[in-house]
Amino acid sequence: MSRCRVLVVDDSAVVRQLLTEILDQDPDIEVVGSAADPLLAREKIKRLNPDVLTLDVEMPRMDGLAFLEHLMRLRPMPVVMVSSLTERGADITLQALALGAVDFVTKPKLDLANGLTEYAEEITTKVKAAARARVRPAAAAAAPQIVRAEAPRIVAPVATRYRTTDRLIAIGASAGGTEAIRVVLEQMPADAPAIVLTQHIPASFSRPFTERLNKHSAMLVREARDDEMILPGHAYLPPGDHHLRVVRDGARWRCKLDPGPPVNRHRPAVDVLFRSVAQNAGSNAVAAILTGMGDDGARGLLELRQAGAATLVQDEATSVVWGMPGAAARLGAAQEILPLDAIAARLLALARE
Repeated sequence: MSRCRVLVVDDSAVVRQLLTEILDQDPDIEVVGSAADPLLAREKIKRLNPDVLTLDVEMPRMDGLAFLEHLMRLRPMPVVMVSSLTERGADITLQALALGAVDFVTKPKLDLANGLTEYAEEITTKVKAAARARVRPAAAAAAPQIVRAEAPRIVAPVATRYRTTDRLIAIGASAGGTEAIRVVLEQMPADAPAIVLTQHIPASFSRPFTERLNKHSAMLVREARDDEMILPGHAYLPPGDHHLRVVRDGARWRCKLDPGPPVNRHRPAVDVLFRSVAQNAGSNAVAAILTGMGDDGARGLLELRQAGAATLVQDEATSVVWGMPGAAARLGAAQEILPLDAIAARLLALARE
């Protein structure tokens, strides 16, 4: 397979040099050029025809978001944003993801050279994943087809098969998930069953992300507080750098925040959430894995299915990166595989059954 051709776009000469050195160390990546602003980048894209663009969120001479919007309309290509760990950086990055950027990495606040070197694995992994990503939004199907998978051989312990008056929906996502989660929550009514979510995102991004989702949903979307009751009509995301677990409190559930070590290299991790839901909600739960890189959540989704929960994953055609949902499907964890636009309605239907 040919090497991934990358164009680095950043107004900082130091960052351009460091990113180029980091990416060039990977044998599967070739940095074909760099540009100090979007106008120079536009000409180099035409001349060098890169596979992936790394793009600073704040750029001179042309607004970075305006450049990205033009790029995705005129020449759609995978873009990885390189953002700062600030409130403004988080907001611009989330807007960039809404415009079609595949993923993002964050610049360290201090000691830029050493900090970026520490992020070398993350940067190279995300660039290579972006090269395989789908950047054109899939056309909505008139009648989405549900793909049903064979049931796993292992059955749930009887102890997990209890019922309460409420149902619980659990969702996990990573690369491409900020927009996928928005699409799902936009379709949820104000009285939908409670939803618990985990999205791989830096600590400083979690509050702007939650606020952005809340603006797009009839549900109340909020950062979870430790030990708070989980209520219908509410969607809960963990605050930055904490796992979210669900614990039982009689016939109801509460949020439990866990600052413990990363799981699958992530904190928050989808597997942590899903396993807690399998143990404490069992067949009262409905769960979905949306677009994302890696395999976090796949084993947790299998445990949910074995505990009697209904499980589904986003299909490959509408996923930005079919890593996490693909891993779950291969593991036999998903009962159904659906396009993104069909997931909210199906989660609600399964919760009513």
